Amino acid sequence: MPHQHENNAAPINEVHSGLIRALRNLLPPESVLVDAEDLRPFECDGLAVYRQLPMVVALPETIEQVQSIMRLCHAQQVPVVARGAGTGLSGGALPLANGVLLSLAKFRNILNIDPDNAMATVQPGVRNLAISEAAAVYGMYYAPDPSSQIACSIGGNVAENSGGVHCLKYGLTVHNILMIKVVTAEGELLTIGAETLDSPGYDLLALMTGSEGMLGVIVEVTVKLLARPERAQVVLAAFDDVVKAGEAVGAIIAAGIIPAGLEMMDRLAIQAAEDFVHAGYPRDAEAILLCELDGTDAEVSEYIALVRKILTDSGATEVRTATDEAERQLFWKGRKSAFPAVGRICPDYYCMDGTIPRRQLPHVLRRIGEMSEEYGLAVANVFHAGDGNLHPLILFDGNKEGELHRTEEFGQRILQLCVEVGGTITGEHGVGMEKIDQMCVQFNSAELTQFHAIKAAFDPSGLLNPGKAVPTLHRCAEFGAMHVHHGQLPHPELERF
Repeated sequence: MPHQHENNAAPINEVHSGLIRALRNLLPPESVLVDAEDLRPFECDGLAVYRQLPMVVALPETIEQVQSIMRLCHAQQVPVVARGAGTGLSGGALPLANGVLLSLAKFRNILNIDPDNAMATVQPGVRNLAISEAAAVYGMYYAPDPSSQIACSIGGNVAENSGGVHCLKYGLTVHNILMIKVVTAEGELLTIGAETLDSPGYDLLALMTGSEGMLGVIVEVTVKLLARPERAQVVLAAFDDVVKAGEAVGAIIAAGIIPAGLEMMDRLAIQAAEDFVHAGYPRDAEAILLCELDGTDAEVSEYIALVRKILTDSGATEVRTATDEAERQLFWKGRKSAFPAVGRICPDYYCMDGTIPRRQLPHVLRRIGEMSEEYGLAVANVFHAGDGNLHPLILFDGNKEGELHRTEEFGQRILQLCVEVGGTITGEHGVGMEKIDQMCVQFNSAELTQFHAIKAAFDPSGLLNPGKAVPTLHRCAEFGAMHVHHGQLPHPELERF
């Protein structure tokens, strides 16, 4: 990605020098980074459009160290941005030139696997896939599986409420965790949730999940584990029309079938993935669907036959069933490699993340195709078709004058289209910096005011990841998506967040 917004670190003044000295008293010397070459790996997340060197990077390895850092920053009123593996795609971990970048990379221990109670307790820096690898000896696994699961961390998954190709049946991160430990902006340690299916009081666990580092720093996570199904099998269907494939998605769900995964890729994505992975995808198809069924052997056999008939009746030109586990994994490898595969065929791409009602899928695909022609920019569509979570990848060349701006405008229109048809501007990537203006389209001033009130309840000084996820009312007024009465914004006292 090109550097749309790139800045060097701000000059370190006397106050900041004092903060850095204090951090060095709290942490080993190698855990406090201040030199530009050491800060560079932390300047952006996976979005990479926005880049900013932080003032300092702190790498604690105990909860007590995190608490001490937060107390120090609170006392000196220095903002803090928490960071996991940096695989996020919305600019949510973008550092601040005058702030501390708090990396949880050293929190990478699996603390406990409890197969009897179907749970595992892990530190936030543990990779998503590592949980399933550790639980495999017990015949169990952790269900949410983002395409970046080989690298993304569970703390970041909680902060973004990540999904994955199996979220249709098994839910997002919020549906698969039981308890978290969080350090507040003032350095207090909170335990939210419980090792049970329910706990008294407000559901703060759901509130913290997807809060994008704005309400606290996650330092421990207890996740649910599931037993491996007796059988899982994938059906691949090819279509000569993207809209037909979209209609087939609705037909499967309408039949009362809830697949473990139901994914869709269009021609451009198919060809890129096939060239990269050699998954056996039909290169001449306009679209393919990957439909996975899991459960008992008898259940899967019944549903496979039913799904194959639905796909054929929906106009599929080819229907194939994975013959063994190796082919099933290969089908999924192609899908999960789609993003890097597309990156091989163009200088840059811009990944969108909107969600729509499934019934609107054919209409939205048509409109994206029309806008693609209007802007003269190709789009590779890769998405979680079963739950309507779209990932259009807009292909562009950032070295061409004005092309990045045109790409961003195209992306904004896709997100606005999602809202217009009853959807939302994000499904799993979060808002971060990328979609903050589209929040003004999604929510009205009263709703945003409530968001700011929640932020103020957890972080009165606005030190945690400021400027992300929830726009100020003033920003929305400037964006032109909010009505301002008599030249005055409601609740101006909230504008500091």
